[in-house]
Amino acid sequence: MTPRPNPPAKKPKSSKAKAKAADKAADKAKVTGKAADKAKVTPAVEEVRADIQADAQAEADVQAEVVQAEAGVRAEAVEPAPMEPAPVVPVPAQEPVQEVRSLAVLDRADRERLLGGAHHDPHAVLGAHPVQDGVVFRVLRPYALAVTVVAEGLRAELHDDGDGFFSAVLPLREVPEYRLTVEYEGTVQDVEDAYRFLPTLGDFDLHLFGEGRHEQLWTILGAEPMEHQGVPGTRFSVWAPNARGVRISGSFNFWDGTAFPMRSLGSSGVWELFAPGVREGELYKFEITRPDGTKTMRADPMARRTELPPATSSVIHASRHEWQDEEWMARRADRPAHQAPFSVYELHLASWRPGLTYRQLAEQLPVYISDLGFTHVELMPVAEHPFGGSWGYQVTGFYAPTARLGTPDDFKYLVDALHRAGIGVIMDWVPAHFPRDEWALAEFDGRPLYEHEDPLRAAHPDWGTLEFDYGRREVRNFLVANAVYWCEEFHIDGLRVDAVASMLYLDYSREAGQWTPNVHGGRENLDAVAFLQEMNATVYRREPGVVTIAEESTAWDGVTRATHHIGPGGFGGLGFGLKWNMGWMHDSLDYVSHEPVHRKYHHHEMTFSMVYAYSENYVLPISHDEVVHGKRSLVSKLPGDWWQQRATHRAYLGFMWAHPGKQLLFMGQEFAQGAEWSEAHGPDWWLLDPSYGAEADHRGVRDLVRDLNGVYRRVPALWELDTDPAGFGWVAGDAAEDNVFAFLRFGADGVPLLAVSNFSPVVRHEYRLGVPDDVPAWHEVLNTDAGRYGGGGVSNADPVKPDDQAWHGRPASIRVTLPPLSTLWLRPA
Repeated sequence: MTPRPNPPAKKPKSSKAKAKAADKAADKAKVTGKAADKAKVTPAVEEVRADIQADAQAEADVQAEVVQAEAGVRAEAVEPAPMEPAPVVPVPAQEPVQEVRSLAVLDRADRERLLGGAHHDPHAVLGAHPVQDGVVFRVLRPYALAVTVVAEGLRAELHDDGDGFFSAVLPLREVPEYRLTVEYEGTVQDVEDAYRFLPTLGDFDLHLFGEGRHEQLWTILGAEPMEHQGVPGTRFSVWAPNARGVRISGSFNFWDGTAFPMRSLGSSGVWELFAPGVREGELYKFEITRPDGTKTMRADPMARRTELPPATSSVIHASRHEWQDEEWMARRADRPAHQAPFSVYELHLASWRPGLTYRQLAEQLPVYISDLGFTHVELMPVAEHPFGGSWGYQVTGFYAPTARLGTPDDFKYLVDALHRAGIGVIMDWVPAHFPRDEWALAEFDGRPLYEHEDPLRAAHPDWGTLEFDYGRREVRNFLVANAVYWCEEFHIDGLRVDAVASMLYLDYSREAGQWTPNVHGGRENLDAVAFLQEMNATVYRREPGVVTIAEESTAWDGVTRATHHIGPGGFGGLGFGLKWNMGWMHDSLDYVSHEPVHRKYHHHEMTFSMVYAYSENYVLPISHDEVVHGKRSLVSKLPGDWWQQRATHRAYLGFMWAHPGKQLLFMGQEFAQGAEWSEAHGPDWWLLDPSYGAEADHRGVRDLVRDLNGVYRRVPALWELDTDPAGFGWVAGDAAEDNVFAFLRFGADGVPLLAVSNFSPVVRHEYRLGVPDDVPAWHEVLNTDAGRYGGGGVSNADPVKPDDQAWHGRPASIRVTLPPLSTLWLRPA
């Protein structure tokens, strides 16, 4: 491009004329509002006046005008810059300068790619860079009227190149530290130039991510408020290897990302930009140019905070919470979960007390759980999800607690309060799938990225969602780091992993022809197996005291076996700490749902669990899944009149708490709620209102749950040897005609507890049971038929002494009265 001819030099004005012009320009600026900040206008005028009074070098002024016209700028520096070939000499800000063509010509391809959001290296074009004739400054600021570079001893207005580009070549030997003054219609902004900063991410971080081994991935990806090169702002970074370009759009730039293109950090697929001056609380998304040139606006997969649904933007977040749970964190690793008391209250936070925030829940939930004696709460997924009716199981914000109840710090406050009350926190975690929302993870950068590239492998057949590609290192890293994130950043004590079976099998819910065997010709998803092993090994290594729990509904071998122990199937264990015993849950619920007269034909359903009880470390779950969608609440599954339903409900809970394994009960079942759970209104708390006629019936069941937990915590026989066959012994496992089950539990010290359940609606007097001969007497420590629970009050009030009559294969026996539809616990007197 041929430069426009330089304007002729003007005859220099006198010092008096200059001062007069400066005063006139200053007054005009005040009136018209062309300068937004008076403080920025007045010093400039005073500098001009001082310069004029000190040394009115007319010839130097003329030379400065000529030199700067050739450079295409207007200089306003107080002192001349000592640069060659000619010094930069000040010209009054109000001195009119003829427009000249800039010498900083931008390549047409670069220009189009920047404007089109498809430039992989905007820092190579924008910002300040040394060139042969000095330093070229180039800025992309759509809608700006003027852009001025400000540095020590220098103030230079850039040439307007059109389409929001401003540039100039200044005769400088090196790139100075500079700022920009950007004039818009009605305002002037003094800002840092985002394109003068070095990358915020190092090669080692990117290497770890490329290897799939960055265990604190949230520290390098996402939006992180920080100070970089001495300047506050926010570092944005996102993994989008298929993108042609990525820009940041947000509330801080009026959702126009044109001026915020990100740079690609090579083969890592990560795009990065430090945006100076952008602070926490701002909304943002990534504007991604797909391989085909189309654009998509995406929420940040690593966002730590989100907008309140149905809004979908990510929010820049910096935590301010100060933890107060040091005592809990210091001792939570003292005893492994499978050898400790572990009774869990499962709840859906949004509907437990509808309308409460995280902080309001922190005032009520710890008190309620402490009163009932549960050791842990299990929270249905709290990670952000667009549809409340999914209960959190279709996640779009894997690193963000749902905004429905408050901020991430508010959620930390709740966890903190539970810990200070001595209650552990388990969170449901969903790495099996994600929804197809077009603003979230699905085809994130225009091609399958988080999902498998094979559509048959990607599509989840049951839920209309997409399955993760566990074989891709970066995806596996995203999920493993996410598990660590919740434990480290939110002090979560356990992760219950949802839908593990759907991850493990290639043919899960698929017909023949809809799936492809693995390299060995089998149905096992080898990538998912490797992911689960890595996740468990990483969490247990990094987070002592944390337990992982698998919701796995098949007979997969070694779910809770160590990852380095190879099983009969040739696989190492998955490495979970505990596994939901779905078989026990289905069998036992089927048994109690039958009329008592028919239960003898289903007796094996209550005993079969002991055939495999020690194959894994089990949790016995009566979860939300069993009390929704037409399955009815627990008490409503049971036959008979209202008294028989409640009695069977109590007897079942007594049997469950005594059975080997940990206990889990969903909210509402602790007081025999009759209706199915609905996320729309939560538990029927009105059943516990004293003005309600049947309040005593429901309160009695809740009192039983409190006592079950109380005795459970105090008696090691009920939990210490849960995973050891030495901790259990049948007394009467074949009394089908009587609907009776009796067994012994033992602690590590050998002290037993005798549990007896009578699932028939008749009293059984003088019922003989075999017992050890080294216990002189037995006494009731719990009776689910007690009057205070709403029962009939049939009991064994006095200690029961054994006689030497052998029974049930044991050297001694006792005779006890069994109340109808009841469970008794007896201990050595």
